[in-house]
Amino acid sequence: MGVYMIKIRLFLILISWFVISSCYAIKHEDRLLLDNSLNISPLQSNIFNSQILPPDQAFVFSTYMDDDSNVLVAHWEIADGYYLYRDQFKFALQNGGVLGEAQFPAGKFKDDAKYGRVEVYENLLEIKLAVNGIKNVNKLEFIVSYQGCADGRLCYPPIEKVSILNLANETNINHFIKADEAFIFSAQFASPSYLVLKWQIADGYYLYKNKFNFTLESDGQLGVAELPTGFVKSDKEIYQQPELEIIVPIKTPGLEQLDLKVEYQGCAVAGYCYPPMTKVVHLSLGEISEQDRLAKLLTNSNIWYALLVFFGLGLLLSLTPCVFPMIPILSSIIVGQGKDVTTYKAFVMSLVYVLAMAVTYAVLGVVTGLLGENLQAAFQDPLVLVSFALVFVILSLSMFGFYQLQLPQSLQSKVTSWSNSQQGGTLIGVAIMGVLSAVIVGPCIAPPLAGALLYISQTNDALFGGLALFVMSLGMGIPLIIIGISAGHWLPKVGAWMDSVKAIFGVILLAMAIWMLDRVLPGQVTMLLWASLLIVSAVYMGALDAASSGWRKLWKGFGIIFLVYGVLLIIGATSNNVQIKKSDNFIPIKGVSGLEAELAAARNKLVMLDFSADWCVSCQEMEHFTFSDSGVQKLLANFVLLKADVTANDIKDKALYNKFGIFGPPAILFFDKNGQEQAAFRVIGFVSAEKFRQHLKKVIQP
Repeated sequence: MGVYMIKIRLFLILISWFVISSCYAIKHEDRLLLDNSLNISPLQSNIFNSQILPPDQAFVFSTYMDDDSNVLVAHWEIADGYYLYRDQFKFALQNGGVLGEAQFPAGKFKDDAKYGRVEVYENLLEIKLAVNGIKNVNKLEFIVSYQGCADGRLCYPPIEKVSILNLANETNINHFIKADEAFIFSAQFASPSYLVLKWQIADGYYLYKNKFNFTLESDGQLGVAELPTGFVKSDKEIYQQPELEIIVPIKTPGLEQLDLKVEYQGCAVAGYCYPPMTKVVHLSLGEISEQDRLAKLLTNSNIWYALLVFFGLGLLLSLTPCVFPMIPILSSIIVGQGKDVTTYKAFVMSLVYVLAMAVTYAVLGVVTGLLGENLQAAFQDPLVLVSFALVFVILSLSMFGFYQLQLPQSLQSKVTSWSNSQQGGTLIGVAIMGVLSAVIVGPCIAPPLAGALLYISQTNDALFGGLALFVMSLGMGIPLIIIGISAGHWLPKVGAWMDSVKAIFGVILLAMAIWMLDRVLPGQVTMLLWASLLIVSAVYMGALDAASSGWRKLWKGFGIIFLVYGVLLIIGATSNNVQIKKSDNFIPIKGVSGLEAELAAARNKLVMLDFSADWCVSCQEMEHFTFSDSGVQKLLANFVLLKADVTANDIKDKALYNKFGIFGPPAILFFDKNGQEQAAFRVIGFVSAEKFRQHLKKVIQP
């Protein structure tokens, strides 16, 4: 019995092996015939292959009627890896109308496992059929039969569809508008560094995200387009909003004109998909921001002309608040020399101060442009600011005569033997003050500086970009040199006048220290410090003493004014009556995520984003003289106002900088109603109230 059972098992194994081998030997077309004979649908056939799409997803069918020519258009959107047979189409009409001969486009020939060498259609297919005899027909019943395959996997049984076209109803969902009406395209050469492409998408239509392609038909190279996030429809990401905006970076700087080729494709929600569309547009560089214009100047202009322009811009920057604090610093250094100062020595000291400042600006600018890291902002740490303020206090005490600011005698001898003159040691100190002034006192971003940094970041040309910054800084320093020479020339001879002049500069240095601390101290504390300085100065000016001569009475009068104002400041500080900033109606944001959240909340509204920091002098100027203007306030009512406080200069602040290519405050950005930045309207640096009003009107205009 045991041997018999073994033989039966061997026989069953052989039978099983034969059946399995036979199943695997069935050819692709035989299996499909088996599916058809057993009435197995493609969905059921997915048991064999889970990657096969249902026929309605593999071949998305739609129809519409071209009323102008009485042509019926049958349209198929064919999934990737699938195809339709040309010779398997059948068309018919019921309830009236006569079909003309079908107009097939050229297809693709391939060797098919079922029919041999055949003509097939892939991706998109549109067949046109003339329709006659429908003058009094209100409704067409169009019947179409077709068959297709999943390439190399299976073939579907013939598919039959019935489409009803209501000719009497002009709002029929099958009556689709033309492609150029469904997707109105426009392009703008908004900046030397990017293009802005826009589509107005009609209601009930959408564009595919993966069908966009952008190339230049002219010289130049494009970067990777910034495609916004869409939403998923049938496993594909689409855009169905009323307006779509795409930013396309330009990797080749200096372009003023270009020919752009744009490819895209869209569909109607009702079921019709248009063929891929291609547009070629010629674009010229339009209105651009000032910093972009200056970066373009460095790229395209003669080197000497560009340097001359940046020198002139530096002269203009010398009139801004960023340079003003350097005047008392340099003047105090020269006045501190006392009887030893001469016109020549004042000139040399001023020149060394300016050169040190210029070299520092150039080096830090190159690093900022190449790395996107603003080192000047890093020096606005509270500890650094307090330390520098203490230096001002120490220098001021020397001016008041509390001590003589000089090296000990033993160290002086060593310095003398090393440099052969006391002036060498002095110049080293002057140079150090120039370096510190550049990184601590005046870290303001202005359009010329931003333009040079943008040029360096785009071209990596550190040499020319750094040279432009150096020349610009020399222009900023020319007035400082003139003032320094004047201080050395007009400084009174040794005597009581000299002591008074030094005392005045001592007060100025103390004021500089308070001004530095204003960036890190609470408002009440700062007010008390200013009050203390005014009251003590008033006492020294004789506000509480009897005055005999005319000059004494004049000094006493000014002293009384200082005394009264100082007392008022104390009253204001103790009553917590600190001035309320005009920017209190700004919404604070932090980092890229904070900005995106507010832009989403402000949909369909204009948005203004202000980059600001407590250590930014020009930001404070914008706060007190521009944003506070009544005309500006009225125009700002048209915007959702956002403020990015980048005082901390932390990771989130730097990420927000990098997103927009900003190198530091002050910077004001504008966004349209779709949340896209209008880079041509950027404002960098301080702008007067009148100019800012005119600028806001341009932004508001559609």
